[in-house]
Amino acid sequence: MKQFLSNNDNRPLAFITMCADPIHHGHVNILQKAKEYGSVVVGLMTDSAMKAYKSPPMITFEKRLEVILELKSVSYAIPIESIDFVPVLRKYKFEFFLHGDDWKDGIQAKSRDEAIKVMAEWGGIVIDVPYTKGISSSDLKRNIN
Repeated sequence: MKQFLSNNDNRPLAFITMCADPIHHGHVNILQKAKEYGSVVVGLMTDSAMKAYKSPPMITFEKRLEVILELKSVSYAIPIESIDFVPVLRKYKFEFFLHGDDWKDGIQAKSRDEAIKVMAEWGGIVIDVPYTKGISSSDLKRNIN
């Protein structure tokens, strides 16, 4: 299936990253937006990446991956090991990288700045998608606990 990313017939590629732990309508909103730009590739945070970035996942990477791959907007998914997206961006040279605009501030702001800089090297574009108000995986997890 890796040939999906190297097959020019699947271009342009719209890359988004997420934990999807648990998945909610905010994720669906950004997936729908990404679909407007091309074939959607989800960078799904691994369990170890989630532990380093947020908190341990409620749902294992393998199970989250199963759910993501069943969504009709998603063309492909790859594991993401950290919020340093530069190595993945350089490897696949996505045309578009969409992310919720909540990354403009806080812990992810540096990742955003680096992504914009790196994507510009080949004419790729970073698109900040308005964050879906009133929903977050972190809040859902807190409410469950």
